[in-house]
Amino acid sequence: MYTHEELSQLQAQSLKLQSWIRQQTFSPENIKRLRRFSSWEVSELILGINQSTFRGRLVADPDLPGGEVEPDGRQRWFTLDEINELRRRIKVNRKSLMPPRPEGKRAFRAAIANFKGGAGKSTVALHFAHAAALDGYRVLLVDFDPQATLSHSMGLTDVAEEYTVWGIMARDLIRETDRMNAAVVGAASGTALPQRSIPASIREMGLDALRPADFIKPTAWSTIDVVPSCANAAFVEFASAQYRHLNPEWSFFACVSRYLDSLPDDAYDLIIFDCPPAIGYQSMNAVFAADMLYIPSGPGYWEYDSTTSFIGQLAEALEDLSAGYQGSVPGCNMTLPKAFADIKFLMTRFETGNELHRAMYEAFQKVFGEHVTEHPVEMTRAVEQSGRFLASVYEIDYRDMTRETWRRARASFDRAYEEFRGNIVNAWDKI
Repeated sequence: MYTHEELSQLQAQSLKLQSWIRQQTFSPENIKRLRRFSSWEVSELILGINQSTFRGRLVADPDLPGGEVEPDGRQRWFTLDEINELRRRIKVNRKSLMPPRPEGKRAFRAAIANFKGGAGKSTVALHFAHAAALDGYRVLLVDFDPQATLSHSMGLTDVAEEYTVWGIMARDLIRETDRMNAAVVGAASGTALPQRSIPASIREMGLDALRPADFIKPTAWSTIDVVPSCANAAFVEFASAQYRHLNPEWSFFACVSRYLDSLPDDAYDLIIFDCPPAIGYQSMNAVFAADMLYIPSGPGYWEYDSTTSFIGQLAEALEDLSAGYQGSVPGCNMTLPKAFADIKFLMTRFETGNELHRAMYEAFQKVFGEHVTEHPVEMTRAVEQSGRFLASVYEIDYRDMTRETWRRARASFDRAYEEFRGNIVNAWDKI
């Protein structure tokens, strides 16, 4: 028979090898570093200009970042910061290379959600974030998943639970409860109403004193930050139920939305949520804060069945929220009933030569119509390898495999990202 004691022993055994496993994934110092990008990648794949044109611009303007030159002088390699500087300063046919962003708008928020495990949520969120960063956007990733795959893939492994979404929710509970109590005390009627109480065990954690920036961690990508998750944050569902009992009037689903509203509008361009494989307190926070819902699904019948169940249960949950909270939500720019600027279904692990996959893609199109993205994410050897090493195909050096294999994987994500960006730009004005 096995109890919690045996589970703890298994965890202890795993922790002993955790450092070794990190060394296989990151550098020997357990720190993830971002590689440089070749002049071929920078010109044709990132900036979208001809190689000869790019080389000519570098020669014509010695003040432009020149990158690191190989000993034989055949290739230059650029950092992400150098790429962004080139993007800001180079124009082609008098056109800027900066990505589109509406003036006067806050960052656009996209939730990658489905409660089917293995649908590719973390993989999609990771690749879209990296593609967006190479596209010139500033990105904030919010990891709602206690499995913390996204956080680990971004190089964050030693995260205290109070600096996760759970910490944001607990901090919000304290602040919202204090606000409600202050409103009662200041009521014009002067009627004494019962004060909502927060236990000392929660207040003494010091979460109320944390600033919004305290939850945000930098990464090896200079233009990508993360609100990370960790395995210890798995208890957030149980804690949140307790918190609702402490204050039934607390709008628990709006914690992250209130938190993001507190960030400057121009701090980021895109905010991407990686949701857990369940409908719960964390996923409802992600969905409520999101402007757009992106739903990945594998190409099998069970994935289709699970996706259908997911959107049905999500609809019921949002309907229940609308019945319980009418109109505006305290301290939040979002309102109920919840409305998304767009909803898209993205097929993942797709094999173009697989007849069943093609049939399932056509079935998705028949059912969901224009909500199905045109470009599925293909399953390739490079994608499988990137998953094993907690990296995206953008991070993998193309010299570590055949260039054709690498280009095929990258091209699949490039197409999916370009469509993702187009959907965002079209929906941005609606928020």
